[in-house]
Amino acid sequence: MVQEPQNPQLKLDQICVKLGDTDVVNQVSFTLAEGDIGCLLGPSGCGKTTLLRTIAGFQAPSNGSVHIAGSVMATAKHQTSPEHRRVGMVFQDLALFPHMNVRKNVAFGMRGAKKAQINKRIDELLELVGLHTFANSYPHQLSGGQQQRVALIRAMAPRPPVLLLDEPFSSQDTERRVQLAHEVREILKHDGITAMLVTHDQYEAFAIADHIGVIQDGTLCQWDNAYDLYHKPQDRFVADFIGEGVFVCGNTLENNRIQTELGIIEGELSNRYEVGTQIDLLVRPDDILYDENSATRATVIAKDFRGADHLYTLRMPGSTRLLCLAPSHLNHDVGDQFGVRLKLDHLQIFEQQST
Repeated sequence: MVQEPQNPQLKLDQICVKLGDTDVVNQVSFTLAEGDIGCLLGPSGCGKTTLLRTIAGFQAPSNGSVHIAGSVMATAKHQTSPEHRRVGMVFQDLALFPHMNVRKNVAFGMRGAKKAQINKRIDELLELVGLHTFANSYPHQLSGGQQQRVALIRAMAPRPPVLLLDEPFSSQDTERRVQLAHEVREILKHDGITAMLVTHDQYEAFAIADHIGVIQDGTLCQWDNAYDLYHKPQDRFVADFIGEGVFVCGNTLENNRIQTELGIIEGELSNRYEVGTQIDLLVRPDDILYDENSATRATVIAKDFRGADHLYTLRMPGSTRLLCLAPSHLNHDVGDQFGVRLKLDHLQIFEQQST
């Protein structure tokens, strides 16, 4: 779990937002320390962009408060205007000025500062992102990744207390999004910028963020680091949304044991469930090991080549479905059988949902 910083740079306290008569954000609270990168992650329409707009000042909360750099910026009764919050923004469409060269685009965010300060800051940022030789180029002369970096440093130029990024990599393919996320993280960390990103892409979130908030239907399900979201999900939605995995049916036995088609599993259930409770056990692909010496056999019903690995979809004799990552040189066809064994380092169980 993420510990709350003593003096957060960004704090949301019990934020609720209504659009008309509809509650789109419900009592969301989290904090972000200075220099940290956060991410709001969830499916389309879950409320994450509304939260970003509330932080920026484009949307008023119906309850709760927004704090930036120790100052209250918004409550249900008071709203500091966006321009007075000094929050930086990077939008999906980048919004670069086509008639301005790179240098003038970056300078635009520093209006009001002294010329010498502006020039020093621009030189520093162009050097940071490797665009010093493109200072006099125009946006149409740059690649998509270069335009991305220009939009980023323009927002960073005045050193905002918080930088907000609204799905800035959405126009890129998956591999490029993750690469850009790594690059942007390095740039933000080098400059000590506190940032909040919105995305629906979990791999992008993993690549850039220190802390990730998973949003469902306007509710913050879990605010945590990527490792704990994957291995220690706090509810079924997070378990299903993050990573890949399946739910294996089982029932609880005495002495902290679970009966499944994969055998009897022992773990600390903390007496949460009575003996005989029907449960679902979260099993990730990396929990299922390829083992030809195992007496437990499974049939390949689908395969996905991933270069170094195959992701096999398997079916047990009793119809339990599994996912298994195996080295790609162990090449099996659909219909083949091979041995598997379960190696669970994190026991995550949820009571079965009624159908």
